[in-house]
This record gives sequence, C-alpha cells and structure tokens, in this order.
Amino acid sequence: MSSLLEIICAAEAAGELQEPAQKHRRYWVHPLHRSKEYDMKFQIFYDNLKKYPDKFFDYYRMSIQSFEELLEKVRLNITKQITHLRNPISPEERLTVTLRYLATGTHFAALHFDFRIGKSTINGIVRETCQVLWSVLQPTEIPKPNKEKWIDISKTFYSKTNFPNCLGAIDGKHIRCKNPENSGSLFFNYKKYFSIVLMAVVDANLNFIYIDVGAYGHEADSSVFRQSAFGKMLYSQQLQIPDPVALPLTENNIQPYVFVADEAFGLHAILLRPFPGRGLNNTRRVFNYRLSRARRTVECAFGVLANKWRVLHTTILVEPDFCDDIVKACCVLHNFIRKRDGYNYDEETDVHNLDNLTSRGRNINRSGIDVRDNFADYFMADGSVPFQYGML
Repeated sequence: MSSLLEIICAAEAAGELQEPAQKHRRYWVHPLHRSKEYDMKFQIFYDNLKKYPDKFFDYYRMSIQSFEELLEKVRLNITKQITHLRNPISPEERLTVTLRYLATGTHFAALHFDFRIGKSTINGIVRETCQVLWSVLQPTEIPKPNKEKWIDISKTFYSKTNFPNCLGAIDGKHIRCKNPENSGSLFFNYKKYFSIVLMAVVDANLNFIYIDVGAYGHEADSSVFRQSAFGKMLYSQQLQIPDPVALPLTENNIQPYVFVADEAFGLHAILLRPFPGRGLNNTRRVFNYRLSRARRTVECAFGVLANKWRVLHTTILVEPDFCDDIVKACCVLHNFIRKRDGYNYDEETDVHNLDNLTSRGRNINRSGIDVRDNFADYFMADGSVPFQYGML
C-alpha cells in the first residue's frame, strides 16, 4: 500500500494527474467565414432559385408556397437576436440548412463548406430546427384522431383498397444510426447493424396517423408496438375507435373497426394479420391478398418518406436523441408536404433501404381469430371483387 501511495505522490508531483488544459478556440469566427455576413451569397442564391419553381422543388423537396408557409410557421422559433458582436444567421438560411441535410443526408462537414457555417453551428441549427418542426407542426399534421376522423380514414381505405372497417396499416422499420457509447448490443439488430426503430400507423393516402421513434434496434415489431403509447391506448380502448358496424353490402354482418399489419404482429380483434403457412385454401388466400392491398400503404409511405428525405438512406451519425429528432422531423414534413403539394409521381414508393423488423408476433387472441375468419368469409361472398380470383 505504501509503495502505491509513493507512486501516486510521485505522479502528482510530476503533473501527470492534473487535468489536461482546456483547448482554446483558435478563431471566434474562421477567416473563411468572415466575409459571409457581407457578400450576401445565400440571399442572392435564394432569390434566384425562387425564379425557377421546378428547381426550387428539387432543392427544397417542396413548392415555393409550401416553403414560405413552413417558414412563417417556424420563423419566430428559429429567429435569433441581433447583437453588437455579429448578425445572426437568418431563419431562411437555418431552415435551408436543415432541409438540405434531411434531403441529402450529407455530412455536416460538407454543409460547412456549402454554407460557410461552422460544423458545430450546423449541428446546433439542424437539431434545434428539427425540434421546432416537430413541436410546431405535429399538433396540426399528425393530430390524435377522434371518432369522426377514424370514420373518414375507414371510408378512404375502403374506396382505395376495398378493405372495409380499416383504420390504418401498421409497420416498423429500422433507421441506421451509429452505435452510442456504452450501449452494448441494445441498438444492434438482426441485420447486423446499429439502428433505432420507427413504428408507424398510416392511412390510405400514405399520411402518418401516428409514429413512435427511438426503440432499440434489437427489439421486434410486436414488442415495440405493445410498449408504444399508441399500442397501449389501442389495447386499453382509449383511442375513441367507433363502435362496430355492418360491413358494406350487408345488414347483419356487424364487425369491429380494425388495423392491418404483417405476420410480425400478434393477432387481435382490432389488429388483423395474414393467415400463416402454405397450402392455404382459397378463402384464406383471398383474405391474405385483400389484407396485403390495404397493408401495402404503409410500405409505400415508408418508400415516399425515405426517397424524399434521403438522410434515412444513410447511417445517421449523431447520438440517439438527435437521431429521434431527425426522424420525427422527416415524418411531420412528409405529412405537411403531401397535404399541400400532393403526390409527386417521380417518387419511387416501393424503393427504400429501410429493413423490416423481426417476425415474433406469436400472440393470438381468440376473438381475433373469429374476426379474421368473418372478414375472410365476407371477402368470398358479399365483399368479393372480380380481380381477387386472379391471385389464386
């Protein structure tokens, strides 16, 4: 013990145990960026780009009208105070930096040279703006539906997918991220990379009804959904779901409103999944086909999301909390733009690199079996459509 104390004392005397001196900033503003405030390079580019709507849409991923509306919604939250030291970065440029990062997924270092803004400043701008986008837009773009809204969603599903009483399609995807320190294998998924989970409920117009972001990558669809706020409200009947009604073209076939999902989820009276296995009879094969037509809306929504906001095609090299903010901003912007600019047919809805979650949905509810069988029989009788038999 005495020898150890002697070693510690000697090391302290030599200055080995002292904390390293704090690194001083070499520049307050790098010389490369000093002329930025006076040359108006961004403002000139921004004004010129607005003269060409098609180029503006390619750059910002939205129309000029949508961008200006978005800017006015968030302007107060991203405007900084002018000081005697220097003028702040304008709200237009802050929003532009964030949208370019989301649209391209490029590194902060690349944006540093494009906008002549320091890397740490860009990091702060993107994080703050993503948080503002979610807090400002979420109440109007992804609101909690009431009974009337659920009924409207169901009618749209029936008109577009021929699946009655459907309130939404549910699925989850892996979003690549870097491995946080001291996290072990929590974020390591079955595809052998690190990720967080995006769980979503989508309507027939490919808009998000609900999202949950941030679950560990190693978790499965069913467990993430059960532990999410939406899943807990769904199973505890707190979502204001309308009462069961008769299926179209019938009078006495009363069935509940349901959500559709893939085989990774547990079967429930209000959550239907396909019949499993091979060698299915025609009734079950038709049901699986009809359910897949409704469920593919969530796959298409993920495709549109990832191809518009290509940061989701990359490994997001920030800490998990920041990554959550980025994904939520992408989702709320997805709804904001679709409701104003409509559908862009250049979008590749089925092409994305977001991987599905593992299939562990083994929970089966007896009432769920009855509801699924009733829907299957309905699709072979009053609810049949001519084209379904071509899938047999």
